[in-house]
Order: sequence, then C-alpha cells, then structure tokens
Amino acid sequence: MKGIAHFFSGVAAATFLPPVVQMSAQGSMILLLAGIGGLMPDTLDFKLARYLEENQVEIDPDPLAPDPQGMAEQVAAAINRAWETGKPVRVQFHTMKLGADLWRQYAVDFGGERREVRVRIGPVVTTSQVPFVGSELGLPPGCAPIQAPTRYTYGAETKVDIFSGPTFEFERRGDVVDISFLPWHRRWSHALTVAVLIGGLIALLFGLWYGLAYTLGSAAHILEDQLGHMGSNLFYPFTKRRAEGLKLFHSGDALPNLLAVWLSGWLILFNLDRFSDTPVFNLFSFFLFGLALPWALILGTTWWFSRRPRPAFSPGDRLITEMQAESTQVEE
Repeated sequence: MKGIAHFFSGVAAATFLPPVVQMSAQGSMILLLAGIGGLMPDTLDFKLARYLEENQVEIDPDPLAPDPQGMAEQVAAAINRAWETGKPVRVQFHTMKLGADLWRQYAVDFGGERREVRVRIGPVVTTSQVPFVGSELGLPPGCAPIQAPTRYTYGAETKVDIFSGPTFEFERRGDVVDISFLPWHRRWSHALTVAVLIGGLIALLFGLWYGLAYTLGSAAHILEDQLGHMGSNLFYPFTKRRAEGLKLFHSGDALPNLLAVWLSGWLILFNLDRFSDTPVFNLFSFFLFGLALPWALILGTTWWFSRRPRPAFSPGDRLITEMQAESTQVEE
C-alpha cells in the first residue's frame, strides 16, 4: 500500500475505540497520532533501516552502452558466492537515467530451476514508468549460469527503471538460494511486537488511549502488507525472517490503494456517526456506499477502458524517434 492508504487505514482502525472518538471530538489530535502510526513502519525503513546495511555488489550499467551479458555475469557471480560461502550477499541495482524524465529500463530474471540469470535491456520509460514504443536498443539478452536453483517469490522478472533502483539479498537456505527483494524493508520495523513496544512507550508518556491509537494504526499497516507478496517479520525479535505474504496484489497497484482509502474513509465516517448521540448511518448504507457502489464503479470503468484501443504511437514515442534520428546524423 502507498503512504496515503496506510495513513487513512491507521486512522480508521483507531476510530473503533469509543474513547478515542470522544477525545477527538473534544479537540484531541489522537487520530492524527493513529495516522502517524500507520506511516511509521515505512518511515523507519526508508529513513533509517535502508542506510544501516552495506551492499557487497553494485550493478551500475552505462546508460549509453549497457552490457546485458556483463550484468548477468555479475549477478550470477553474486548468487554463486552466496551459495559457496553460505553468507548473504546484498546487491544494489542502479538505474540508467537518460534525462530529466527519461530512463532506460532493464529486466532481471533470476532463473529459478533453470539455473541461469538473464538480463534484458528494455525500452525508454518516463518517471511514470510509461514506455516509449520502438525505443528498445535491440540488444540480445545476457545469460549467465549459476550453481544452484533460486527461489524468488516476489515475481518472475524484476524491472529496474526509475529513481535509485532496488536492492536484493542472496542467501543459501538448504539446497536453494533465497532471493529477498529490498532486504532492509519490512523486517523489524514491520513487527507487531515493535508496534506494541512503541505504543507502550507512548502510553507511558501520554496515556493509555494514545498508546492504543498508535498501536492500532501501526498494526493496520503491518497486516495490510501481509496481503501482498513481500510479507513482514511479524514477531521480531522472536522471528528473524519475513513471513510470506498472501500475494493478492503489489503495493503499488492502483486499485487496492484506491479501495483501501475509500473503505477507510467510510469506516471513519461510520464509526464517528456510530458513537455520536444521534446516529444516521446503518449497516445497509455502509455496505451500499462503502463497498457495493465503489466496486461496481471501479470494475465497470476498468472493463470500459480495457475495450478501448490503445494508440500505437504517442507524442512521447515521436520524441524518442527524433532523438534516435539526431543521434544517427551525428554518428554519420
């Protein structure tokens, strides 16, 4: 889920406590604290945890002359090193930036049972990850063998395109090499035990209901993340690894984020009304406006746009074609 979805779900979770709603009605900022609790796990990761680990390998391709074979060999060497030594190897994949809003995409396939790494150079994309048709370089994919099968549960192929690029950790577990996507993410910061610990400290400083509001907001974030592919380390320090997620969707998918914000908004309104002196909503109205209508509208819109033909050539593609033509003239 995105930050805005986690914030609203944290607030919605806290509104199930009648004293929290009453304190909010009297001017308390306690619901804001619950929203902060919903943001805190990712904040700890992206502002702290990611800088505490050191990468052993850097994949930093040349944007103007990428070498997919060399990149594949670097990745395969890191996997083989993890297999041979039994020690984790962390690899940072850097992006290929071509301009202020242009990036060269590439994709990495870690092989699985096939025991080989493949790297494919893809098209030019914008920062919104919109590809330009016809911008591929036509390079053959790089392919390098590895000594053991790999297990990667986040997806079949990983695309690297914008901003700083992802980090992976290769670690031998039994007769396979486990591949962890963003190894610094959703570990100790996404533990229910840590949420309870921070909530307990807040309760000691500001009162019981403040601590409970924070804990519920943070727990809502952690449990939402379990619906995705990566999972979380739910009971750190009693557990050391991330529990596998349910793989229902990816965190960046638009539809789950939209529905989470919508449902959270309706839960907030429903609970505020439910604990008021003169309630207006009932379960039927909540179901109709909170669930049935938004689902019907979203699914109907998705179906409508899926039937519309997509243009084969966009203004952005024309820009890429002109850039390639200018490059050819310079070479001649």
